[in-house]
Amino acid sequence: MKAIAQDRYGSSEVLELRDVETPTPGGGEVLIAVRAAALDAGVWHLMTGRPYLLRLMGYGLRRPKVPVRGREVVGRIEAVGDGVSAFRVGDEVFGVCEGSFAQYATARQDKIAPVPAGIPPEHAAALPVSGLTALQALRDAGRVRPGQRVLVIGAAGGVGTYAVQLAKAYGAHVTGVCSTSKTELVRSLGADEVIDYTREEFADGVRAYDLILDTAGNRGLAHLRRALTPRGTLVLIGGEGGGRWIGTMARVLRAALLNPFVRHDLKPFMAAERRADLEVLGRHVEAGELTPAIHHVRPLAEAPAAIDRMYRGEARGKTLIVP
Repeated sequence: MKAIAQDRYGSSEVLELRDVETPTPGGGEVLIAVRAAALDAGVWHLMTGRPYLLRLMGYGLRRPKVPVRGREVVGRIEAVGDGVSAFRVGDEVFGVCEGSFAQYATARQDKIAPVPAGIPPEHAAALPVSGLTALQALRDAGRVRPGQRVLVIGAAGGVGTYAVQLAKAYGAHVTGVCSTSKTELVRSLGADEVIDYTREEFADGVRAYDLILDTAGNRGLAHLRRALTPRGTLVLIGGEGGGRWIGTMARVLRAALLNPFVRHDLKPFMAAERRADLEVLGRHVEAGELTPAIHHVRPLAEAPAAIDRMYRGEARGKTLIVP
């Protein structure tokens, strides 16, 4: 089969379209004929092996343990491994896997769910990683409630576009932060207010938010806390920047150390990949409360260039990769 693979860490130049062996589903896994995959920030980190802490977390010290890139997928189940009871051959599913930039990929049955109605089926590839992150950050870490003022930093990104829509679905007053060229997109997602960070400062001492979701990762804790209400919550969702060794984990560690001594609730966050919440996303889609913001649809061969555009911040919403 054709796949976008790499044998070493580095920039997008290490990626190449080549023939690799079609994977075989193991116990509890299914084989998916990929209809579409999608880009998320993790793809860049796994491609580069940065921050280096990532390599110590089981992804491979000197080279990627899984050479094929891509983690978000939608497609048709072609085969099932031993112990699979939730799905059968022919089911259309979406979810999280390793190696979705390919014609076929394997996924665990507890990390996939039926494709929701209400959107083009291939668009479901854009839901899993970014959608789960936004959902759990708002609902679980942020404990969002109706009437709260919510600020989403990076509102035009993969996670941000879902966070704006879900916060509105939960009854919050939502302000999105993005660059000039992306303000109309964020408004179209339902944001009550949009702040162009190139022209306006959100931490101006005038406006205060009950909950801030920061997906950008390039602002200090003191700066972010200036925009919180006295008992507000700050959820730190990944982001870029930081050193080569631990990246934004330095900010996460500072937040954990500071949290016991301040009135604000500072919450580092990492999403859990589970079927139950994929099904929740599906229900929001079917209720008309959540729609993937698709920026581009690119063929498999153009995945490396699409990753570069995403890393440079040029993408709005999600980019689909189709085999």
